[in-house]
Amino acid sequence: METLKAFIRPPPPCFDYKTAVLTETRSTVAVAHPELMDLVQGGSLVLVQKRRFGPVPEWRRWFVEPERIWLLGTSHLSERSAADVERVVRAVRPDNVVVELCRSRAGIMYASADDQNAPLLNSNMFSLSGAKFFGAISRSINLGGQSALALRLLLAVFSSKITSGTNQIFGDEFRAARKAAEEIGAQVVLGDRPIEITLQRAWNSLNWNEKLRFVTLLFRGITSPSLESKEGDFEIEDEGVSPFKLYEQLSNTYPSLLQPLIHERDTYLAWSLKRSKAVNNCKTVVGVIGKGHMNGVVYALMADQGDLRFRDLVGRTSQESSNSWVKSLIKGLIRDTIIGVVLWALYEQLHTTF
Repeated sequence: METLKAFIRPPPPCFDYKTAVLTETRSTVAVAHPELMDLVQGGSLVLVQKRRFGPVPEWRRWFVEPERIWLLGTSHLSERSAADVERVVRAVRPDNVVVELCRSRAGIMYASADDQNAPLLNSNMFSLSGAKFFGAISRSINLGGQSALALRLLLAVFSSKITSGTNQIFGDEFRAARKAAEEIGAQVVLGDRPIEITLQRAWNSLNWNEKLRFVTLLFRGITSPSLESKEGDFEIEDEGVSPFKLYEQLSNTYPSLLQPLIHERDTYLAWSLKRSKAVNNCKTVVGVIGKGHMNGVVYALMADQGDLRFRDLVGRTSQESSNSWVKSLIKGLIRDTIIGVVLWALYEQLHTTF
């Protein structure tokens, strides 16, 4: 697995974001936004103020962090979460709304329940969205390589099967965030690490035995009428499972996935909220993230010691001039192209099924 240039600090077992910031959030909301108190009491809305952030590094003293970051934990398959997002954005009136999406998944914010292509193109966190399918394929290969593309196609079909029993289109809260932001004149910021890089790092974190088991597990989940693995190494307890829950269950089976799928993304989201160029010198930012990320993102906001840059969080190495890199690229290209062709054929076969 490619190593990051700096160490990602996951929350210690004793850390609880509610204990860390809920009291301060409650007192602020009671005075300024009492209509949002139910969200605070439920633990889905918290406020992290600038004085609680980690130090600004010396190399970025010119940067002015936001005064307040409101974090709203959502469910990606919930109409209520969409309504909550609208309430918070209209009440707080932030300068920026940061969403748990990257450029490759930005189309989710514009998907429609009437869109006939929605079941696979825009219906889950792994979908290949964009103006053209081949454009999405090209972007996936450029950022993550053939392995990441193959894994993404598998996970897209697998996730579509999981959510096929729900009547709710994926990501209503992101569409609500975009619409509410447009109403008040706030900027929408794509705050998640590119999914291609995340999946590439996830794939590279597995050894070959784990890769074989993982792909077999996904194929079995796609083709089997039951979502439970016969070997018992992975199980979906109910339909409508969130991407975070899926990541979490996969990480329980393959512990090396925990770092790239969850901890690194929590840190990236935190940096998007307080260190991206879009939020420089802003007063208020609202973050719309899956509720499973709340603990990790709050911890990353507060525990950051200023030793990371965005380029450190993508996990790419600079070895373009080395012969070993060229050999590895050729070998990987042949192997991954075969995998990609097989999985693309699977995608084409199944995309009308769900």
